[in-house]
Amino acid sequence: MRLQCQMLIGRGALVALLTLTFFVTAAGAQEPTNGIKVEASSLDELLDMVKTGFRLEREATQKRETIFVQAKDLQEELLREIEGRVATEEARAERLETTFAINEENLAKLEDNLEQRLGTMGELFGVVRQVAGDMQAHVWESVTSSQLPDREKLLERLGRGKELPKTDDLEKLWFELQREMTEQGKIVSYTTNVLTMDGDEHPREVVRAGVFSVISDDKYLVWDPDIQKVRELSRQPPTRYLQTVGPYQDNTGEGFTLLAVDPSRGSLLNALLDSPSPTERVQQGGYVGYAIIVIGIFAGVVGISKLVTLSQTNRKVKAQRLRNDANPDNPLGRVLQVYAQNPTLDPEALELRLDQQVIEEADQLDHNMWIVRVVSVVAPLMGLLGTVTGMIKTFQAITMFGAGDPKMMAGGISEALVTTMLGLITAAPLVLLYAFISTSRKRILAVLMGQSAGLVAMRIEEPNV
Repeated sequence: MRLQCQMLIGRGALVALLTLTFFVTAAGAQEPTNGIKVEASSLDELLDMVKTGFRLEREATQKRETIFVQAKDLQEELLREIEGRVATEEARAERLETTFAINEENLAKLEDNLEQRLGTMGELFGVVRQVAGDMQAHVWESVTSSQLPDREKLLERLGRGKELPKTDDLEKLWFELQREMTEQGKIVSYTTNVLTMDGDEHPREVVRAGVFSVISDDKYLVWDPDIQKVRELSRQPPTRYLQTVGPYQDNTGEGFTLLAVDPSRGSLLNALLDSPSPTERVQQGGYVGYAIIVIGIFAGVVGISKLVTLSQTNRKVKAQRLRNDANPDNPLGRVLQVYAQNPTLDPEALELRLDQQVIEEADQLDHNMWIVRVVSVVAPLMGLLGTVTGMIKTFQAITMFGAGDPKMMAGGISEALVTTMLGLITAAPLVLLYAFISTSRKRILAVLMGQSAGLVAMRIEEPNV
């Protein structure tokens, strides 16, 4: 028993020693804070400090618990307040819905009463609304709006409003109908804002021919309903239409002057603008088209030059036939010179010399004629080549984009048809030109061969032969 007590005392002393060592070490490791001395100088003082720490910690915990409870109470109070507001608003919404339903019923009853009291006048005002709506759509598309703005508000109010129109409104509607019909038959000049291709807007004096055309500065303009403005065109129509604008603008009111108008109010004009010009149509032929044009022009120049030369030679041959002396500036004169320079040759030798000279003259007359003939044959073949390449492009477009959009195939088809057209246009004049050249050549050769045969006959008939 005594031994057990000694062992317990020993264990308690050991634990106390370790505890004191821990507190001493911890206390020694702490640094003074806020001017309060935290280092213990003895075990009792350390024990007091531990007790004081436990007490302060309990007080801080109690304060936090008190603050948390107070915050919880405040949140519960706010929750109850918000729930009260929600309930109030829901009740208000129910009252408004009930009021709205009652008003709808009352409105329907009032509309029924209004229709009953209006009787046939309701149909009349319905017609007024329909006419105002149609008039509004017409005015929106009409170029007269560039001269007579501010009609939209009245027509929109009459066409879409549910209230009964007033007598003044009916009179204004009738006046606008009459004025629109009158203005459509007028040719007037006025100033309005014109939207340029640069996006700028400038006031400009324009001439309106009814509702069909608007012109200014020798150019056509167009009314754009989307922006409710007169704007410039991206390109002007062909010259035969554009050349009527200037004289029409310069007309002082005396006599009549032609002006190309668009009765479709822009559709035909836009179609003309989409039509390619002659230059653009040639460009659609591609490289094959350019090649046909180049060789055609070259062959045409050669052919015309050859035709002029043969015509001059033909005139000289005709003049030589009326002269006794031989002039070497023409083929017949050179043949006669051969006869004159060989007076002692026998008829057979003279015939050979004359045939040689005629062959040389024929070769001279045939010079460069092959160019005209070859090009007249090659040009349609090149046109056929362009047709093949154009169809290949068309089938490639169909393969890539399908056949749903004809515009995707238009490029290849245009090339195919334009090259064919260029080939035929080039070949037909060259064939005619070659026929004229060949006829002139044959006529001159016939004269040379006839005269040569005559000279041989004269040599045979000479007495010394």
